[in-house]
Amino acid sequence: MANLFSQLKQWSDRVRNTSSNSAARTTQQRRSHTRSAIRNNHNGNGSARPNHTPHNIGRDLSSFEATASEIASKQNGRVNSSKASAKTLTEPASPLAKSIAIQAPYKKPLFWLLIFLGASIAGPSARFYQIWAEVNEAVPDVTKALTYERSGTITLKSGNGKILQKVGPTAQESLSYDEIPEVVSQAFIAAEDRRYYEHNGVDYRSIARASVANLTSGGVVEGASTITQQLARLTFLNQDRSFKRKFKEAILAQRLEKELGKEKVLERYLNLVYLGAGAYGVADAAWIYFGKTVDKLSVAEIALIAGMAPAPSLYSPLVNPEIARQQRDKVISRMEANGVITAAQASSAYQAEVTLEPQEPKYLYSQFPYFTIYIKKQLDQLLTPEEIEAGGLVVETTLNTEWQTAAEKTVEEIIEDYGQWQSFEQASLVAIDPKTGEIKAMVGGNDFDESQFNRVTQAQRQPGSTFKAFVYATAIATGMSPYKGYEDARYVVDGYEPKNYGGSFRGNVDLKTALARSVNIVAVKLLVDVGFDPVIALAHRMGIESDLLSAYSLALGSSEVNLLELTSAYGAFAAEGSHVAPHGITRITNTQGDVMYEFDEQPKQAIDEDTASIMTWMLEAVVQGGSGSNAAISGRQVAGKTGTSEKNRDLWFIGYTPQLVTGVWMGNDDSSPTSGASSTAALAWYKFVSQFIDDLPNEKFPELPPLSGREGTLKAKPINPRRVIAEKVGAPREEESSRRSTESYYEEPEPDSEPTPQWEPEPDYSEPEPDYSEPESDYSDGGGYFDGDGSNNAPAPAPAPVLAPAPAPPPVIAPPPPPPPPPPPPPEVPAEEPPRPSVLSN
Repeated sequence: MANLFSQLKQWSDRVRNTSSNSAARTTQQRRSHTRSAIRNNHNGNGSARPNHTPHNIGRDLSSFEATASEIASKQNGRVNSSKASAKTLTEPASPLAKSIAIQAPYKKPLFWLLIFLGASIAGPSARFYQIWAEVNEAVPDVTKALTYERSGTITLKSGNGKILQKVGPTAQESLSYDEIPEVVSQAFIAAEDRRYYEHNGVDYRSIARASVANLTSGGVVEGASTITQQLARLTFLNQDRSFKRKFKEAILAQRLEKELGKEKVLERYLNLVYLGAGAYGVADAAWIYFGKTVDKLSVAEIALIAGMAPAPSLYSPLVNPEIARQQRDKVISRMEANGVITAAQASSAYQAEVTLEPQEPKYLYSQFPYFTIYIKKQLDQLLTPEEIEAGGLVVETTLNTEWQTAAEKTVEEIIEDYGQWQSFEQASLVAIDPKTGEIKAMVGGNDFDESQFNRVTQAQRQPGSTFKAFVYATAIATGMSPYKGYEDARYVVDGYEPKNYGGSFRGNVDLKTALARSVNIVAVKLLVDVGFDPVIALAHRMGIESDLLSAYSLALGSSEVNLLELTSAYGAFAAEGSHVAPHGITRITNTQGDVMYEFDEQPKQAIDEDTASIMTWMLEAVVQGGSGSNAAISGRQVAGKTGTSEKNRDLWFIGYTPQLVTGVWMGNDDSSPTSGASSTAALAWYKFVSQFIDDLPNEKFPELPPLSGREGTLKAKPINPRRVIAEKVGAPREEESSRRSTESYYEEPEPDSEPTPQWEPEPDYSEPEPDYSEPESDYSDGGGYFDGDGSNNAPAPAPAPVLAPAPAPPPVIAPPPPPPPPPPPPPEVPAEEPPRPSVLSN
């Protein structure tokens, strides 16, 4: 373009200079001729001459000189005054002046014609050049077409790479070029771009043909965009009908074919083209319209799909069946003309009826909606709105689809088998890898269509006795022995009186047995000895995020938590004291493969390894011979804890193996009482885990550390209540007295050798029902007090216990192995310490 304008300028200068020189020469010649005529007239020669008198000659000369002067002034651009020039031009010119006057170039029609033609060429050429320069400077990397996704699209994948759900305007299923049948590819070529293999991205012959057809018809009846141009528009441009967009489209189309080749261009087009009814690409269309894969389509069905590409809203068989059939027949005709099908195949395709079997897009709805909705809610916390809107996101999750299927089945069966009998309508389950924090399965309820409320993450419920594990863990971390004995007898602290299930007492009992039997009174006494703050701090470090109330009923699970955080916290026991936040997303990438987010949290040591190992050993006893016996799996080490809130409103079991921690909750959304027991939750745990446990390595829990000579890693902050009643079993009932004398429970010497194993009686499978009601009082680690006058207000009597129904039948397990031979007799044990069960019996 620069060269064109330069040439035009040079041509104009030459024309101006030539005209100026010619005018000057002509003026000089005419002046010479006039002077010769005057001299001849004075000499009186007889030659014929014009009838000029001296006066007339002078006038002619004056007029001539004025005319010559004006021409010279215009040529040199030195006209002094427009008024003077106008006056000179309007004066009558003599015949001599007229005869020698020169017409300027700009007064010639040819000059303006040339200028017009030059401008007609220069304008569009300059625009072409500008667009070409812009496209060249800002042209995208055309290889991005290989990974292009539309705005707002999100693909959720499981931990093993399976697609869980696709959100937004995206192909539900994509195919490689080799997976697309040849007849399908050729059908689209026949319908959209008959000379596809003959052009380089832009078909100039088709453009000329379409232009003639559209001009003769007076409207747009034929397009000329190639398949490559359509791909360029889909991936890099918009639907603007401007000339600029078409020019960019042509340049990008040529780049696409040069960089990707015909096969890749056709593959991407057939996976991206919109074909109506939410179908993006031929695989989606085959499924949505006919419920088939592309390799199962007939010729008539292929032609019907290919015919929708120009205008899906017009040619969709779901909208206009007859128009869709007419368009289908046109495609069949072109396929036959191109040699794609035979005449016999075409005849059969023409006669075929348009028969549809409409289906929902494959991944439009999630098979595991509780989990996928949980994941989508997490995206707002991990990415900006702009990053989400840009689309093309691939979210890699932690879900194990086999375990998830097992979890769905378990929840469905447990409600069907026990729900009506035990008066609960809902159940939820979550499974986590304790070493990584990855959520492997999540079921938030028994019917997502009926209720989208996720009872794993959204339901805040009282955990009951499952919270006792944090109280006991705190005590063990301070250095307390799991064999430390406590009196299981009537106990009233600052007006709060915990009750055991059935109102019975066991007398002196060690911590290990008290945890296995879920003795409420011992749990409250233990909380008093270690303090509110250490227990709450430890629970938070292990993964409890909900607020915890500093109250005596905290030991019995009065503060509400959700199933996800409770299960995650138990995972710290399984992971030797370390904790990783539970999460369902491992990585997020965009269309270019750039990592937008990646989970990289490192495990944090929530409790020391020895404490975690001792607690696991104690929680194994819950499963081996305590309230969680229904969770026992033959040949596998299992630890866990049952829990039941007041009036059996919540039934819990949190159990774990070395590589998996799983939590189960059952109850009613309106918190109405159930008639069930936590042993049913333990049974649900067993039903879930037993479906895949054989596929996992048979790992073992860490060995039990020495129980003697341990140093505590936490410092207890004992509570000093103002009023305490602490009775002994069989002793007369005491009135409220002052605080019992303080004893050191943290420096008790451990036995030098382990005691003889003792077989424990078969346990009750019903969890004791805690009473959370407390008088209005303030508690602190420094001591509690009553408001008002401080009088001794006796607590209201506890309600009569509700007998639990018969337990769920436990799974059939192998009989326990015979007891090992007894070790050498233990040394002398202090009289006040009760006999202790052996660690070998577990």
